Amino acid sequence: MSPKQQRGTETADRLLSTALDVFAMSGQDGFTVHAVTSASGISLGSLYHHFGSFDGLAAALYSKCMSQLFDALIAALTRTRTARTGIRALVATYLRFTQENPAAARFIHASAYAGYVSAHASQINAAKAPQLEAVAGWLRPHIASGELVDLPEPLIEVLLIGPVAETARRWLSGMPGLDIGQAARVLPERVWQSLRN
Repeated sequence: MSPKQQRGTETADRLLSTALDVFAMSGQDGFTVHAVTSASGISLGSLYHHFGSFDGLAAALYSKCMSQLFDALIAALTRTRTARTGIRALVATYLRFTQENPAAARFIHASAYAGYVSAHASQINAAKAPQLEAVAGWLRPHIASGELVDLPEPLIEVLLIGPVAETARRWLSGMPGLDIGQAARVLPERVWQSLRN
């Protein structure tokens, strides 16, 4: 990589890191192009050069946060041998990721219905595809063997991630009475029971 390319990569990384910091400190309302350029010391022109627009930066940040979550999930799966331990590991890892990376988890959940996600859906989906395939590739043999319920993959995803994502979203919003530690003890087995054949 040439020095110019390295500087470009460092600038893009700094913009992404600063954008997450701004979002963590100021929330959705304070997550603005002005706030990110001011906090990073990087010009608006440079932001546009690297990401095309502020929405492009937000979409890239969403992809980065999702990639970090998937990396954790896939790493957890590779340490399991059975359908039960794999499903339980996915649930526990998602909740642990939320606790350990609240800014990234909050950005993922806040982005669910954001315009930048739909505007950049093709790039986001292309970035996510290999990681989604890794998880699906782990699930398929367990479905074929009869250990997991034989449903269309989107429905398996809903049963697997739906309760966990909703728990994370509520915990991140500060919902009273929701103990994420208790959820981490209870949900892995409950989700496994919903998916076992």
